[in-house]
Amino acid sequence: MELRHLRYFAVVAETCHFGRAAARLHVAQPALSQAIRQLESELDVTLFNRTTRQVALTPAGEFLRAEADRILGALDDSIRGVRRLAAGQHGLLRLGLTGTASFSHLPRLARVVKRELPGVALEIHADMLTPEQCDGLRSGTLDLGILRPPASGDGLELVTIEQEPLVLAVPADHRLAAEPVISLADLRAEPFVTYGSRQSVVNDAVSRACRAAGFAPHREHEAPGTSVLLALVAAGLGVALAPAGVRALPLDGVVFRDLPDAGSVGLALGRRADDDSPLVDAVARLVTELAFPPQITVPPTEEPR
Repeated sequence: MELRHLRYFAVVAETCHFGRAAARLHVAQPALSQAIRQLESELDVTLFNRTTRQVALTPAGEFLRAEADRILGALDDSIRGVRRLAAGQHGLLRLGLTGTASFSHLPRLARVVKRELPGVALEIHADMLTPEQCDGLRSGTLDLGILRPPASGDGLELVTIEQEPLVLAVPADHRLAAEPVISLADLRAEPFVTYGSRQSVVNDAVSRACRAAGFAPHREHEAPGTSVLLALVAAGLGVALAPAGVRALPLDGVVFRDLPDAGSVGLALGRRADDDSPLVDAVARLVTELAFPPQITVPPTEEPR
């Protein structure tokens, strides 16, 4: 049975009129009648009772009409699915996110993907350090990563999507919690809570900023992730510097303060350099254009002289 014959039959069965069916199918009526006769001959059944005034389905025709609707509907769904997949509009995308981005950026990103690509499902791998994400991208267990550059190893492509200033997290009853202005030098004697990984990009940025201020941070406690880091601060065990996105994770007993001289850390979208997946392309485009649009700096208006 040719698929063409089944489509022809479905239209004739719907209209019960060879002339109207032929016009809808853009074929000559004799050719349509011949195609239906060929289908009946192949099935060895009569599908239509034909008179000079009326065309009506036989019981066998009624059964085939229901089956044709089911088969053709499934086929059309498959075709649409294949096209969406080829266009990057359907499928599963595995996304890794660094600690603070899991709290501050994931909701925005997920909403954009759901709105623009409703056929795409996200598999979220949250609170991952940059080296772990790099390994996942290279091994194929991750498709995209929101991470802190620089990337470790080769074969990856990074696009910076944001620069986040480092902010200070202090216990609510700390002497600095109510100070109007704080600088890094004020933290010289403070115990620090830092991330436990020796490969933490944030730790490196904190160390550089403190050295520039004339001291080395005293690392009193280490945390495996951002939520534990803030819990240790809330417990009064030290202060911490973290990317500004940490403000999205409020915790009783912790106060966040700006540090103008603390510098910033980058946030980047990472992928395998040789990955030509339309799905990865489509989601990456949403991340860079909608979820994290480029920041445009408007030059100040010159005062009239």
